[in-house]
Amino acid sequence: MTAPVFVVEEVPAGPEFVLDGPEGRHAVSVKRLNPGEDVVLTDGRGHWAEGVVKAAEGKDRLVVMDLHSVEEEPQPEVRITVVQALPKGDRGELAVETMTETGVDAIVPWQASRCITQWRGDRGAKSLAKWRATAREAGKQSRRVRFPEVAEALSTKQVAALLADADLAMVLHEDRDTPSEALATAELPKAGSVVLVVGPEGGVSPEELAVFAEAGAHPYRLGRSVLRTSTAGTAAVAVLLARTGRWS
Repeated sequence: MTAPVFVVEEVPAGPEFVLDGPEGRHAVSVKRLNPGEDVVLTDGRGHWAEGVVKAAEGKDRLVVMDLHSVEEEPQPEVRITVVQALPKGDRGELAVETMTETGVDAIVPWQASRCITQWRGDRGAKSLAKWRATAREAGKQSRRVRFPEVAEALSTKQVAALLADADLAMVLHEDRDTPSEALATAELPKAGSVVLVVGPEGGVSPEELAVFAEAGAHPYRLGRSVLRTSTAGTAAVAVLLARTGRWS
């Protein structure tokens, strides 16, 4: 079992560090860590340091020692971004959680024309905050030190601009009238950015598909079964990560 991960604003290096606040409380009162156990401190942006628990003080203070050096996990050669159409209810957080655990590098919420859920005003701000908190917690749970970025929600026009800048632009889409290539056999770049669009439950509309095609995106399919929008992104990320060598 790898060491549990805790998030700090800046990764410390030195003989001793006190982890307090919500992270310290989680370490002491929830994880109930004991002296001698290993921990990892990270800023979630790729910097991390491994240390050893020296003592637990009160309910929310963990003293960590032997933080000798700060390491940095390099950016992946192939960066995978999923543009996720807004699912209903809490299935958005489910999508973010499982994609984070799988290894996605960035998540972009998309207000597709067929989305039932609408992010407006305070509700949109709260929903975005939930997605970001979910990515942070899932990143910790899966022992990542570089958490995925969760962007502001984009319009179709803005997603098209993102696709136009990608080294490989993809749309998960399967329709009898729209020829698509299997994602499992798609030619991937050896380096650069891959942007993958996952549509809503009703699918990507013909108008949106045309806008994305004009931006250079091509349709791809996963398999014979039809996945829900909250699980399709995770399955696609797994396929891409296996083929880029990041799972080898």
